[in-house]
Amino acid sequence: MIENSLDTLEPKAIWRNFSALNGVPRASKKEARIIAFMVDFGKSLGLATSVDEIGNVLIKKPATKGMENRKTIVLQSHLDMVHQKNNDTVFDFDTEGINMYVDGDWVKADGTTLGADNGLGVATIMSILESSAIVHPAIEALFTVDEETGMTGALGLKGGVLSGEILLNLDTENDSEIDIGCAGGIDVTATQSYSAEPCPFDMLSFELTVKGLHGGHSGMDIHKGFANANKVMNRLLYKAYQHYGLRIASLLGGSLRNAIPRESVAKVVVVKDKASSFVQNLTQLAQDIKMEFATTEPAMEIVVKQTDAAYATVVPVNVQENLINSVYAALNGVYRVSDDFENLVETSNNIAKVEVGGEKVSIKCLTRSSVETSKFDLAQSLQAAFEHGNFKVDFSGNYPGWAPNPNSEILEVLKSIYTVQHGEAPEVVACHAGLECGILGTNYPGMDMISFGPTILGAHSPAERVSISSVQKFWRFILEILKEIPKKQS
Repeated sequence: MIENSLDTLEPKAIWRNFSALNGVPRASKKEARIIAFMVDFGKSLGLATSVDEIGNVLIKKPATKGMENRKTIVLQSHLDMVHQKNNDTVFDFDTEGINMYVDGDWVKADGTTLGADNGLGVATIMSILESSAIVHPAIEALFTVDEETGMTGALGLKGGVLSGEILLNLDTENDSEIDIGCAGGIDVTATQSYSAEPCPFDMLSFELTVKGLHGGHSGMDIHKGFANANKVMNRLLYKAYQHYGLRIASLLGGSLRNAIPRESVAKVVVVKDKASSFVQNLTQLAQDIKMEFATTEPAMEIVVKQTDAAYATVVPVNVQENLINSVYAALNGVYRVSDDFENLVETSNNIAKVEVGGEKVSIKCLTRSSVETSKFDLAQSLQAAFEHGNFKVDFSGNYPGWAPNPNSEILEVLKSIYTVQHGEAPEVVACHAGLECGILGTNYPGMDMISFGPTILGAHSPAERVSISSVQKFWRFILEILKEIPKKQS
């Protein structure tokens, strides 16, 4: 672990717990070690600790003296993190802890995601649970699993497990915002099988690479104009097939549905007598694309490289056409902006992963919306585009959004505290990310919910970083909130 001076940062409890968390691999759907870690933590404090059949961990702590008449609160964060690394970073997420370092006001990771999303929330709750000095009402600390790839932890939490009347979700990534609503989502997957054909004679092999893109969160960053590696690669393939008869041997672009794809690699062949023109014209197209994205993607690289590899098989022409045309037709990015909240993306799609190989083509998307009907409208639009190319389309992982409640009692508490502490009102917003509040609200419809957190930039990418001063601001904020939780109704 690099951990360059993290032990000197304030508040010490949060950074100590965050460092401990980041020593435990915790990929979505691979949370066994972090679940055991949290159970050991709760039991070491002598607190009631349990795990449900999904893997969610619940730790209960009684109210401090004089706070027994306040409403019970649920402090909630998710245990899993997005595992992403730069192409040239040598790192094994399954066995290694995150290498962290301090850069000015920021804590960063060395070539990988940091895990501040949502490790800072988890570490904050841990710091509250272990303290004997913090004033607070009765607490139910809920640590959910698999938030990043389906929210199955929140979806599987049964009614009746929680008794709290107020839920504080610590998973918002701007310290000046208080979140009262979020988008729902649905996974759209298009697949098509094929019988590989022998590679034609008199072909030269090439590798096309798109890399160096910004990437980022497929909800919170979808409106920022960042390039999608799958869309960029598809432009290259489209022109090269139309003009030079390019054939695809294999293709891999992107990784996780909730991350804007940063890289794509295609292994292709071109007829020898067209190879020179192919390289020249594709290089020009690459320059044109880089110019288009010069402001938002200054580090973009598009490489056209001849190789000595001998590809034994290629994708049949009709399947290749289906793929290229379908990806061109499918929407990527913002579909609709909210009419009710200024500058809020209502509905979007991320073409997250495109994979060709093993006689199968797969296209994976994540469609988000704060309006259920709009979410399915876009999903069905994608379905139509893919089915036109003879793809089989499946919908899965559907989860609801979180409808804003502007009359929330706990919202007024947070607004008042923030205004006193900072001399200005916070921004009350809804976000285009998927928060667990909407799902939890289905089994706990009367629960008053709010989401807030420290400033985290670049989540879901190796550029992820968290502001040290913001964590200090967030800590002061939550300590005051705990003191001001409303009294129970008699």
